[in-house]
Amino acid sequence: MATKHYLSFLQETMNTHWDRLAMKDLDGVNSYTYAELASEIEKLHVTWRELGIKEGDKIALCGRNCANWGLLFLAVETYKAVVVSILPDFTAEGIYSLVDHSEAILLYVGPNVKKKIDTTQMKGLKATLFMDDMTIVDADDKVRKAFEGVDAAFAKAYPNGVKVSDVHYPTDNYDELAVINYTSGSTGNPKGVMLTHMNLSGNVEFACQRIPHKPGDKVLSMLPVAHMFGLMFEFLYQVCDGAEVYFLTQAPTPTVLMKAFAQVRPFMILTVPLVVEKIIKKGVLPKISSPLAKIMWKTPLLNKIIRGKVKEGLDKTFGGQLRYLIIGGAALNGEVEQVLHDIKFQYCVGYGMTECGPLISYEDWWAYAFHSCGKELPQCHVRIDSEDPTSKDGEIQVKGINVMKGYYKNEEATKAVFTEDGWMRTGDLGVLDKKGNIYIHGRSKNMILGPSGQNIYPEELEDKLNSMPCVIESIVVDRDHKLVALVFPDTSNEGKKLMGTKTLTQVMEENRVAVNKNLPAYSQISAIELVASEFEKTPKRSIKRYLYK
Repeated sequence: MATKHYLSFLQETMNTHWDRLAMKDLDGVNSYTYAELASEIEKLHVTWRELGIKEGDKIALCGRNCANWGLLFLAVETYKAVVVSILPDFTAEGIYSLVDHSEAILLYVGPNVKKKIDTTQMKGLKATLFMDDMTIVDADDKVRKAFEGVDAAFAKAYPNGVKVSDVHYPTDNYDELAVINYTSGSTGNPKGVMLTHMNLSGNVEFACQRIPHKPGDKVLSMLPVAHMFGLMFEFLYQVCDGAEVYFLTQAPTPTVLMKAFAQVRPFMILTVPLVVEKIIKKGVLPKISSPLAKIMWKTPLLNKIIRGKVKEGLDKTFGGQLRYLIIGGAALNGEVEQVLHDIKFQYCVGYGMTECGPLISYEDWWAYAFHSCGKELPQCHVRIDSEDPTSKDGEIQVKGINVMKGYYKNEEATKAVFTEDGWMRTGDLGVLDKKGNIYIHGRSKNMILGPSGQNIYPEELEDKLNSMPCVIESIVVDRDHKLVALVFPDTSNEGKKLMGTKTLTQVMEENRVAVNKNLPAYSQISAIELVASEFEKTPKRSIKRYLYK
């Protein structure tokens, strides 16, 4: 299929929205109109030419979400260099390893990263620069001298400043490398996902066509831009299609998020299930759990009143202008999704992975099938490796223009992830119904084999447990062929109210019995163990399951 280059979208947006706001730091310093963005991009290009940076060179970005991260990304892409995307949460040793592995020659860091790294540990760099103001952190005399000539070089190249007629971005490089996105900070054999300009274009084109912006649409960039979900759908597609992007430069705590939603009033929110689940469990479920509320919730006519009020309150929580709530990254808790479904909230659950830049499937909320994760994109085809894809779980495999080139300098991992006929293995297990809706039941690496060869998906058991009283989150593990649930309990005042006169141990035993009533014998939980603190998570807010046995 003919695919429009994402930089074509950006160039057109520059032309039509020249004086409008493109992006800014929420409660921060940096802010750019599209005109200012175009000018700063050209200034960076002049800088890199002075430093001798060539097309195809690697430039690493390691910092929290901010407007200058977005500026640097666009400048690298329009320069025909390659962005190396590194999470600022990685250890200093992990950052050194990935900078070295990627062969980056420039590194831009945010303030938190600047504090923890030793620049002498990265020998291949020409310079390390501070992302906040583009100043030098560490560089040799040759680089410092080149920087001194940047202002004169820019004035010579653009004596009248950058005009809209000067904006010409390259669109002849579909198959060339655009981004190396590292999925872990391992110092062993890291996986750097190689995404081409075609991969990015497929995602941007789909989003621009399917969810076009209206004048004045705003979005809050709160997911890590160093991950493809946040990068693509809270920044790149948005700025390519004329939205105003507000970067949340702080950690997204519930208090910070509520304030940011009220301030920005976004038309779209992209988030992981954990955020939505906390909002529903804390702000909605307690209000509809009384005997009277439960009756009203299910009584015709009365249910419209109470559900309407819940929806109105949730709309207000998200800023009052929300048209799309798109959830991805993991399965959504069943009880929480039931509430969203009952109130006819404008939500859907999508599916993707870094290796697809990231989107694989999506469906608009008004056509979304309950409990699914949407339908395959025209750009990314899906098949189920199963005898009966509509009823028997098999690995989800994908193919199309969204699919990565491979893993950087890791032929073994690249070969392992592709089938002989060219489909990429996702490692996820699920089915595909006759209407094309995809239903994911778990990760193949998490699957537990039952006593008689049955497939047990811990995610499904955890979903049931997480809906029980006094349970915040859980993990189900296999111990000597018995299923044990590790539970982080709710000991807040709300949790204590649910406990009443019972002990936490008694409540958990009741939970175990209640869950097991609806499970076959081979997948019943034998015991519940309480843990003292929240489970450790990745930057994508997925539980680090390997830490718990």
